[in-house]
Amino acid sequence: MFTLDSSVPAELAPLSWLVGVWEGTGVIDYKVGEEHRTAEFGQRISFSHDGLPYLNYASSTWLLPPDGGSSEEASAGSTPEAVAPVAHVAESGYWRLHRPLGPADPGPGMLPGVGERPYATAEQVETLRNAQGAFDIEVAIIHPTGVSEFYLGQAKGPRIDLATDAVVRSATAKPYAAATRLYGLVEGHLLWAWDMAALGQDLRTHASARLARVD
Repeated sequence: MFTLDSSVPAELAPLSWLVGVWEGTGVIDYKVGEEHRTAEFGQRISFSHDGLPYLNYASSTWLLPPDGGSSEEASAGSTPEAVAPVAHVAESGYWRLHRPLGPADPGPGMLPGVGERPYATAEQVETLRNAQGAFDIEVAIIHPTGVSEFYLGQAKGPRIDLATDAVVRSATAKPYAAATRLYGLVEGHLLWAWDMAALGQDLRTHASARLARVD
C-alpha cells in the first residue's frame, strides 16, 4: 500500500510524486518529410491540486540558443529575450484516476456532488488497483493550436505510461493523429518521453526531457 500524505486527497496518492514545479531541458527530434528537425528546449512543468481528486497540469517550453542555456534560463518567469517561446508545446490540463463517477462527484457542468465523496481513504483507493497492480488514469491536455488530447494509461509506482484514446483538432490545426507519453522518477529527476503520429507520419520519437524539482 502507498503512503498517504495527509495534505493530498487520497485519490491523488498514486500521482502525488508528481506534485510540485519541475524545470530542466530536453531535445526535440522529429522527421518532417526527408528532414530531421532537432532543437534543444527549456521547460517548466507544474503539477498542483486544489484539494480535489485531480491534478492541475501546466507546461511552458521555450527554445534554447544553439550554444545551450543555463538552469536560470529554464524558468518561465526569466526566459531571456534571445530565447523564442515554443508556443505549440505550451500545454495545460488535468490528471486523475480513471474510475466511474457517481452522485458524490461534481458535474456535468457546474452541478455539485451529493453525498459523501468516494475513495476518501487510502484503503478505498487501494481497491482501484488493476490486475497489474497499477492504477488506471486519464489525462486531458489542451494545446493553444487547436489540438486537444485525451490519454488513458496507468501509474505504477514512480512510472506513468499514457496513450491517446482520442485527439480532437480544429479545422485550422495541423495534422496530429495520436501520441504516447512516458513519465518516470529517476534519481530524484522527472524524465519524460513523447512519441507522436503527426503530419501524415506513423508514431515515432518526438521529444524528451530531464527535469529537476524546484518547488
